[in-house]
Amino acid sequence: MPASLGRDLLLRPDRIWDAVQDGPVEEQTVLVRDGRIAAVGHHLTATAQTDTVAMPGCTLMPGLIDCHVHLLDETAETAPSAYQTLTAVPALRTLLHHGFTTVRDLGSAHLPLNVSLRRAVEDALIEGPRIIAAPNILSPPGGHSDKAPELAQRYGHRIGTLADGEHELRRAVREQSRAGADWIKFAGSGGFTSAVASPDSTSYTQTEMHAITATADDLGLPCATHALSDRAVRRAVAAGVRSVEHGYFATTTTYQTMQEAGTFLVPTQYVQTYFLDRLDDDSFWARDSAPMRRNYRAHAEHLREGLQRPARTGVTMAFGTDAGLFPYADNWREFPALVANGFSPLRALRSATSTAAALLKRPDLGTLTPGTTADLVAVEGNPFHDITATGRPRYVIQNGHLITPHPETTR
Repeated sequence: MPASLGRDLLLRPDRIWDAVQDGPVEEQTVLVRDGRIAAVGHHLTATAQTDTVAMPGCTLMPGLIDCHVHLLDETAETAPSAYQTLTAVPALRTLLHHGFTTVRDLGSAHLPLNVSLRRAVEDALIEGPRIIAAPNILSPPGGHSDKAPELAQRYGHRIGTLADGEHELRRAVREQSRAGADWIKFAGSGGFTSAVASPDSTSYTQTEMHAITATADDLGLPCATHALSDRAVRRAVAAGVRSVEHGYFATTTTYQTMQEAGTFLVPTQYVQTYFLDRLDDDSFWARDSAPMRRNYRAHAEHLREGLQRPARTGVTMAFGTDAGLFPYADNWREFPALVANGFSPLRALRSATSTAAALLKRPDLGTLTPGTTADLVAVEGNPFHDITATGRPRYVIQNGHLITPHPETTR
């Protein structure tokens, strides 16, 4: 139930963090009007057209941004497209109610269904965060997103947006644009879940990566690459991608190159600890995930070292989780994972607010400042003192509407 239409909101938390300053400020209030932040100050007062929301014990922050999610159930890729699309509806609601008001969905293997989800959220047909969409993951045959190579071998049916060679890749990028892409995503390396390609492989040549990024740039679209191996990351940065996803095996020198090039890292660290912590739990691994388990065992030590590396560099880090490979309600756990691996709470929190907005080129998002979109979350506690407060959302506001109203809302 949203707040009353046409009325202002006056928010009274214990403290406010605007994602600009280095820490929260106490005893300030926020006025929301017409879907935007109208004012922030110590002495704001309510009028007859104002609903006041007390937020005792809470820190009010900009709405959180997850720059790497997969909203569609990958296990349903061979199901009817309508069914696969519907699997995203509870995921979207969960993400929004946990304070994530914007997500970048980095594609599925087969159909561009997230573009329809984006429109459904915009048209208020379903409840969820704002969606920035890369429709599919471009991959070479045998690459990370060649999801069922055995079907291609036996029946000639390919599941995945597969292309290689300059001509094919240029056509594939243009088809993504035609489908309604906000971003282009391609698999620069294999991954732990790859059916064929190993995590330390490299999928495209330098010429092929340049073909992808140059075509995307002609269409005004930024590129993100799934890249784990150091070689894949270096090639992608040289090709001009805007963000590298994962980058677990990149070296310190490569992170320095990324910093100099202005390339963002989206490190998705919790998803790796999620699987690493369960390596010895036989009940967790299904029979069809045996190759994935072998990949993790083969690379576990190298991976754990890689998770510690980026925090020791100046690379620009934006928050992303790979939610969909683990329960959506747990994507907040990326925050304590980042802190455990050496990032400061400030750097972790900025990665999901102002830095994420910078990656997406959305200056209207990511800060709690006058004139910006009123996407907000109030968490119980102070995340600068206890990062797990990010997992205790109490109030969520999207486009100025209170998504999770509380009995303490008054007029």
